[in-house]
Amino acid sequence: MNLPLFLSRKIYYAQGDQRKQVSRPAIRIATIGVAIGVAVMIITVSVIMGFKHTVRDKVAGFGSHIQVQNILSASNADPLPICINDSMLHALKSIEGVRHAERFANTQGILKTDNDFLGIVFKGIAEEYDTTFLKSCLLEGQIPLFSDSASHYQLLISKTMADKLQLKCKDRVFAYFINEDNVRTRRFTIAGIYETNMKRFDDNVAITDLSTVNKLNGWFPEQCSGAELLIDDFNELNTVYERVISKVNRTLDRYNNIFGSISIVELYPQVFSWLELLDINVWIILALMVAVAGFTMVSGLLIIILERTQMIGLLKAIGARNSTIRHTFLWFSVFIIGKGLVIGNVVGIGLVLLQQYTGLVKLDPQTYYVSEAPMELNLLVVLLLNVATLIICVFVLIAPSYLVSHIHPAKSMRYE
Repeated sequence: MNLPLFLSRKIYYAQGDQRKQVSRPAIRIATIGVAIGVAVMIITVSVIMGFKHTVRDKVAGFGSHIQVQNILSASNADPLPICINDSMLHALKSIEGVRHAERFANTQGILKTDNDFLGIVFKGIAEEYDTTFLKSCLLEGQIPLFSDSASHYQLLISKTMADKLQLKCKDRVFAYFINEDNVRTRRFTIAGIYETNMKRFDDNVAITDLSTVNKLNGWFPEQCSGAELLIDDFNELNTVYERVISKVNRTLDRYNNIFGSISIVELYPQVFSWLELLDINVWIILALMVAVAGFTMVSGLLIIILERTQMIGLLKAIGARNSTIRHTFLWFSVFIIGKGLVIGNVVGIGLVLLQQYTGLVKLDPQTYYVSEAPMELNLLVVLLLNVATLIICVFVLIAPSYLVSHIHPAKSMRYE
């Protein structure tokens, strides 16, 4: 029989007069301290993970994980072509870790209505483009079948653009494209309206056929601005990026243009720097919450030991070792911590699920890129938080538990 565990269970579940009045509030405060700490940690980690993955997926939805383009594009404001034919597209898809490859082309133009105008970037896409993200952001209308061989003059615009120009689905709008030689006019039909809440995209990007943009740029059918690569696992981004660099960079296309590549982290450094700062906040909050839980447990344990002085003296008088008594109170602390963990998990997970299903907490999308606080519940992370909290709290209680070694049996009999 484990004597410390047996004694601690008897003390913890003692009823009536055996449970001293002083220990009741101490145990409650310690339990509440652990519960609050665990609940706050679960909510904090869920919010940060939700933010990181939601924002990251939105950026990747419009910019992909890796872009293969003309090596001079990074230092040139004007769109530069690169030849990506079917064989090149297949070669990109065959790179280990790459899930999907798709062509795109960009050009700049002006949308004009009777009352207003707006300068935007026209992004051309083709049949192979993965429209999953666009469908998730679609508010009105539909996403047409974009083509690399025919110009349908269908346009997908953001809600920001639609509000500024007072446009709605099925409206027709003129677009003007200015180059060194002349001004060209095209008339588009608004096929759909999307909203990502990412200002850099909603303010600037409209989507149309790859064929349309290629013709406006004066490029050959096989040319485009580049290819966007989507990978299987974002955590392997650097590894896959290195593979792309080794196989693609500094090779030539049929028109002697040089291939280059850029990752999403390099393309949008401000966004990912902001997301990295969130990790620092998480560690600070976790440290503070564990400190709160540990402090309440230490104070609670000291009160309980002082209250049980006579019991400690009696145990020593009948031959109990200091280590046995210390382990008894550590096991007693485990019961308190365990109850706090259960309460904290119920509250924390409950609040996370409530936000996931109801979206009660709203945010300013212009500042946070999302309209409501995103929550991502990871059960493995929750389990690790519980285990870490239990281990740390018990560890910080080891030193205070040595107080029992200073209690003498003779003196303890007179203690009240």
